[in-house]
Amino acid sequence: MKDIDNAYVSLALVPGIGRARLSRLLATFGGPADVLGASFAELATVPRMSRAAATAVANASAHDGKRVIERTVQLGGVVLTPADPRFPASLSSIPDAPTLLFAHGDVALLARPAVAVVGSRLHSRYGDEVCRHFAGGLARAGLVIVSGMARGLDAVAHHACLDVGGDTIGVLGNGLGVVYPAANRALYDRVVESGCLLTEFPPGERPHAGSFPRRNRLISGLAAATVVVEARERSGALITVDCALAQGREVFAVPGPISSATSAGCNRLIQQGARPALGLEDVLEEYGINAAADPDEALDLSPDELKVLAPLDRGPSSPDEVAEAVEWSVERTLVVLTDLELRGVVTCDPGKLFRRTVQPVPERER
Repeated sequence: MKDIDNAYVSLALVPGIGRARLSRLLATFGGPADVLGASFAELATVPRMSRAAATAVANASAHDGKRVIERTVQLGGVVLTPADPRFPASLSSIPDAPTLLFAHGDVALLARPAVAVVGSRLHSRYGDEVCRHFAGGLARAGLVIVSGMARGLDAVAHHACLDVGGDTIGVLGNGLGVVYPAANRALYDRVVESGCLLTEFPPGERPHAGSFPRRNRLISGLAAATVVVEARERSGALITVDCALAQGREVFAVPGPISSATSAGCNRLIQQGARPALGLEDVLEEYGINAAADPDEALDLSPDELKVLAPLDRGPSSPDEVAEAVEWSVERTLVVLTDLELRGVVTCDPGKLFRRTVQPVPERER
């Protein structure tokens, strides 16, 4: 990296130096290295520059940026400045736009059409199924799935996308090299291998109370629309909604039972004007993508699998009931049902009742 890059990284990481203040500094002194070479007295003359900010900039050094860049490279990542053509254009125009980004994985995904899929950490089985349906279905349609790498429905969205061979961007509330929560180690590795991790925090930085709201504005900013799958009244997912609305992005909410606390936030969003997400086509329409007439075509199911699924369209059934309906042996039926379960197409409930996870498209959508 050139010294100018080192200086820019150092300057961009100074606490309290956002995009607007950074622009004023560069306009005043001409370049990042010139800013770092300015005295406190000179820095204090910049409009709307506080004494604390001027002190922090005066104490910064290009060596700080060099160390951060070297550590990023050691971890396998890259540093993206707004001047880099790989820096996502969708984030350059949002309020409080990032001055610097760190990425690990397929950086080309940052330029692809994306949809954010978010939800609560504590969720119901319904939320899990709906999240898999939307994240997997939207990924199959060619959209990049963006979420926050958190415990709960964020993790479900990333896994569901990767399970169908889709592309995903995981936005971190910490620096590269830190796995948070620790239980998401396998997910972290999957996203690095097949997707892209993105953060504005330097390598090794631990998450803190203010890091997640800042992360959420990047989640919504990367996507033209945000889908809230399941959220309580005070869910952190609703912060992402606020960010999306401030950025002029579309918001979809999946309705749930009025008796379910985990759907209260989504139901309230719909009451307040959010678009209800009743199926994949509601979201795909926002991107100008036509939904497949039959979702089973997208699943690439065999004739035997389609035959076994047909009885489940009428409701949960036992292997004996399915076998009777398709006129097969129970053993043969169980083999197909087990394969479908491994692919996430069906779920086995207590009592050995199988039901579809990905529901057939209602008549109105065909």
